[in-house]
Amino acid sequence: MKIDIISVVPDLLQGPFAHSIMKRAIDKGLLEINLVNLRDHTTYARAQVDDYQFGGGAGMVMMIEPLVNAIESLQKTTVYDEVIFLTPDGDTFNQSMANQFSMKNNLLLICGHYKGIDQRVRDHFITREVSIGDYVLSGGELAAAVLVDAIGRLIPGVLNDETSALTDSFQDNLLAPPVYTRPEKFRDWQVPTILMSGNHAKIDQWRMEQSLQRTKERRPDLLEDDEA
Repeated sequence: MKIDIISVVPDLLQGPFAHSIMKRAIDKGLLEINLVNLRDHTTYARAQVDDYQFGGGAGMVMMIEPLVNAIESLQKTTVYDEVIFLTPDGDTFNQSMANQFSMKNNLLLICGHYKGIDQRVRDHFITREVSIGDYVLSGGELAAAVLVDAIGRLIPGVLNDETSALTDSFQDNLLAPPVYTRPEKFRDWQVPTILMSGNHAKIDQWRMEQSLQRTKERRPDLLEDDEA
């Protein structure tokens, strides 16, 4: 199995894969892990990969162009079974999901950072969105390490006892709305007009509506908990 990981700070992932079971899997040639520095794929000055979000608000957003450049560069040599974005509002990672992923050949993991990634990357490239829990980390690197560890140990031949794996046993209760940053238009993928209006009251209303819609679709239990 090959797992490529796009990160702004790939050095954070050196340690988790250099020891124990993951190191054994790599040394045996059963698992290949390729760390990709997102900054190597930006055309902006000073290796910029983030920018202010359209519509205003606190927090920076990972830009679309460096991410698309990195993804498409990797896709030239690898056909991915899944392109996975690590995000708090994704599907909650569990053993069943680990089992499914362990049967794939090639996975691409994208580590979020800052406020998140431009929504257009999620719309056009991501095949699965995965969360390791209802909390926020500084970046997706630790979540990526969790996925790789849970998946890697299931690969046949990684564990000495092959039967071992078979016996293993949000502030306001709303998910965040989509976020966008420069450029306003990319490959005919347009930032929602409301975010360019400058009308912050309407922007706030749009974001609340998007948050409610996303929460109803993905985590209705959060709304039930709020009403209880």
